[in-house]
Amino acid sequence: MGKIGLQLYSVRDAAGKDFLGTVRRIADMGYDGIQFAGFFNTPAEELKKVLDEKGITAAGSHMGLDTLRGENLKQTLEYNQKIGNGLIICPYLPEEIRKTSDDYKKIAEVLNEVGRTCRENGFTFAYHNHNFEFEAFDGETGFNILFENTDPQFVKVELDCYWVTYAGLSPTDIIEKYGDRVVSLHIKDMKMVDGVKRSIEIGSGELDINGLLNTGDQFGVNWYIVEQEQFDGDPMESSLINIENLKSKAGR
Repeated sequence: MGKIGLQLYSVRDAAGKDFLGTVRRIADMGYDGIQFAGFFNTPAEELKKVLDEKGITAAGSHMGLDTLRGENLKQTLEYNQKIGNGLIICPYLPEEIRKTSDDYKKIAEVLNEVGRTCRENGFTFAYHNHNFEFEAFDGETGFNILFENTDPQFVKVELDCYWVTYAGLSPTDIIEKYGDRVVSLHIKDMKMVDGVKRSIEIGSGELDINGLLNTGDQFGVNWYIVEQEQFDGDPMESSLINIENLKSKAGR
């Protein structure tokens, strides 16, 4: 099985108060890596020192579109190179630029260029979905438009299995379709509460976690990223439960 990381957005409040302390706590939970969602103005050298000290690696960085263009992209790559991260991920598309199929085709061109630059500089580039990409335009989803109009060499898939399921589709089918283009899976469980779908600790919901792990292993997925967005208690405690339950399901 690939490595297990935590998406830092899951513990964003703790990270905002004590970024490096939160990195240390995540490492102590037994995660192999941390996927970043902001660096809280922390110098790269300081972050790398803590990562090395705790024996935990960077499992990718979610970087907004504004950080992936022009001079900003150069700075993004320089920072991530310093912390030893080789995976850059676009995590979201603003609503105003994704209203039509043509919009998605234009976005695909942008992602291709970003991915080309990343590859030329030794990085892997991926796109992370939510559920809005599965809205159909003349029978074709935004997700399909993006990945059918980008070069597999330049734009990989970070598949958020929760949001695929939320949209009423099968994440396993998508993993099988895109195969080794899928470099990372976001793993979070789902439960219906008062008629509303919400994220919950792994093993407490309805997703077939074992099936996702088995399919991911079949296609050589590098990273299994724990993420949770809604909590009944302390997000740090949930993060510990998630890593324990995921390791248990993976037989680790």
